[in-house]
Amino acid sequence: MATLRFQALQEASSRKPVNFEEIDRKSTIFGANVFNEKAMKQYLTSDALKGVRDAIQHGTKIDRKLADYIAMGMKEWALAKGVTHYTHWFQPLTGTTAEKHDAFFDISYDGSDPVEKFGGAQLVQQEPDASSFPNGGIRNTFEARGYTAWDPTSPAFIYGTTLCIPTVFIAYTGEALDNKIPLLRALSAMDEAATEVCRYFDKNVKKVTATLGWEQEYFLIDKALANSRPDLMMTGRTLLGHTSAKGQQLDDHYFGSIPTRALTYMRDLEQECMLLGIPVKTRHNEVAPNQFELAPIFEETNLAVDHNSLLMDVMQKVAERHDFKVLFHEKPFKGVNGSGKHNNWSLATDTGVNLLSPSKTPMSNLQFLTFFINTIKAVNDYETLLRASIATASNDHRLGANEAPPAIISVFIGEQLTKVLTELESVTTGKLSPEEKTDLKLNVVGKIPDVLLDNTDRNRTSPFAFTGNKFEFRAVGSNSNCSNAMTTLNAIVAKQLKDFKIEVDNLIDTKGLKKDEAIFNVLREYIKESKKILFEGDGYSDAWEKEAAKRGLSNFKTTPEAIKAKVSKQALDLFAELGILNHVEAEARYEIELEEYTKKIQIEGRVLGDIARNHVIPTAIRYQNTLIENVKGLKEIFGKEFETIAKEQIILIKEISGHIEGINSKVEAMTNERRTANHLTDAQKMAEAYCNKVKPYFEDIRNHCDKLELLVDDESWTLTKYRELLLTK
Repeated sequence: MATLRFQALQEASSRKPVNFEEIDRKSTIFGANVFNEKAMKQYLTSDALKGVRDAIQHGTKIDRKLADYIAMGMKEWALAKGVTHYTHWFQPLTGTTAEKHDAFFDISYDGSDPVEKFGGAQLVQQEPDASSFPNGGIRNTFEARGYTAWDPTSPAFIYGTTLCIPTVFIAYTGEALDNKIPLLRALSAMDEAATEVCRYFDKNVKKVTATLGWEQEYFLIDKALANSRPDLMMTGRTLLGHTSAKGQQLDDHYFGSIPTRALTYMRDLEQECMLLGIPVKTRHNEVAPNQFELAPIFEETNLAVDHNSLLMDVMQKVAERHDFKVLFHEKPFKGVNGSGKHNNWSLATDTGVNLLSPSKTPMSNLQFLTFFINTIKAVNDYETLLRASIATASNDHRLGANEAPPAIISVFIGEQLTKVLTELESVTTGKLSPEEKTDLKLNVVGKIPDVLLDNTDRNRTSPFAFTGNKFEFRAVGSNSNCSNAMTTLNAIVAKQLKDFKIEVDNLIDTKGLKKDEAIFNVLREYIKESKKILFEGDGYSDAWEKEAAKRGLSNFKTTPEAIKAKVSKQALDLFAELGILNHVEAEARYEIELEEYTKKIQIEGRVLGDIARNHVIPTAIRYQNTLIENVKGLKEIFGKEFETIAKEQIILIKEISGHIEGINSKVEAMTNERRTANHLTDAQKMAEAYCNKVKPYFEDIRNHCDKLELLVDDESWTLTKYRELLLTK
């Protein structure tokens, strides 16, 4: 009997919702554990407060003397809340967060003078071991030194009894070793480029901020059930398991009543988020059983990325209290929808204008069209790089799986806005007649708000869709750090806006065109050049794959194919020009992503082989022996007639033997391919070998195992089944 499985089922079925009481209204507790403006006003001197504000708003450097005052105030605030330790909280290139805790405690050399100590030096910089994190060859193992440096644009926060200080992570030699530095550089480039373009329309604009609203999808599985599956524990997904007879076919989970245990977990999680200043607002069931989503209010992109990284950590910790396991893997279960992390992106000015939201005046709408069309042009020109930004071993399972955006990058803007672009495409070259100017401003640009009012539908198959006042980058994976996608998107749009400004100024200076005429002329050409990226149809269809190929769009189904774009001349030149990544940093990241891909497939192969041989085959043999004993008994009773009477049992015995042989031969072949791949020294070739030679065996091995699951007595099957994982509330 499958003892562990049935113990887990018994444990899961006896769970009761954990007692939980909300401590106060959300509006009252929001940001209570954040060293935000309110806390700084209370604990900082006016000079220290001004220093932090200047650093946040203008990037002004904070000197060490001022840092001492800030650290003093931060320490007093933290100690008043029962904090005992502090940490530099950073995001190394592992895709997760990292922290090393130090106590607010020191003593004199003779041990006679214990004191709570935390000064500017500890606030501004620490020195974790850089050689132990992925570095892509930037650092040698014997060169361990690396630095974390305070990022004042993302406020410090308290989690548990620890003060967490968001930081960047750099090598001793200055190269970026984290996800935050390139993002901050890309956001700075965007601010500079977008502000210059905004001044065509409003001279008062001094800053443009990229905003982000992520939507986090995830599965909630009972902890006992999840821990009974070795594949879930070690890889985050089920490597085998026959689909349940009932899955998501009835659409009875989507937006339905949230199960009580899950709702209690969500309430507890939301309270933690409120204390940490994470503005979560929306919660609901997703399409697959035991799949859910939460989403926040939009924030400045760097802060939003930090909040999402923090949230994923908090979600797992809160889940422990509720006896759940959170699955962030993009495809933890075969046959039901996977999970994404839709990145809703826009641009906002310091004058309070959303640059991707139309207004009632033609001038404001021309501004909207300028940023709208430039974004489309950027995606058109850098679609391979944008695809590379969301490529991971786990997201490969989701992209193009008839449930998520395809691997082909395209832009959906809706029928009405397509008509607007078609009209703008016919703008006269050069100077415009008074009649054409009037017609454009009143009948084309002027009517955009009315157009958008009726253009509220959105294409669920599009990886990059305009949804009224923002673009939704839907292809980002649920397990990913948003920074990779956001660094790339902001970089390509910043570059495009820089080029746009040069072209418009050139027409004004050399052709004598008025500002509006020059803008219309440049936008007209961009519309013509970007047609191939616009697609309004079914992104899942075979017809679109063929059409995309005709248009010259990429269709990279796997990570090793896709991420080559990151070290293309186009990408290297882009990142170098904008000061986001130098060639060494870009190539190091490419090496790291290849290595991460290889290791994940390697681990999955090892786990699958182990489960198939040490769980599935022994279980199948035990059941087969039971059948053999049954056949022997029938032979003793019925003699020559036993072959007729035991016909079905004999067929089963043979079928089980066939699947056992299939598993053994495929596992052996997979292991041999893995050994061969491991001898390769080139990271790209090794990743390709794992992708093209090792990974294809996964499905064959799984098919044999899943067939055995249907043949073997349920009481004997050791692995917790899909129906139990997905339908146990």
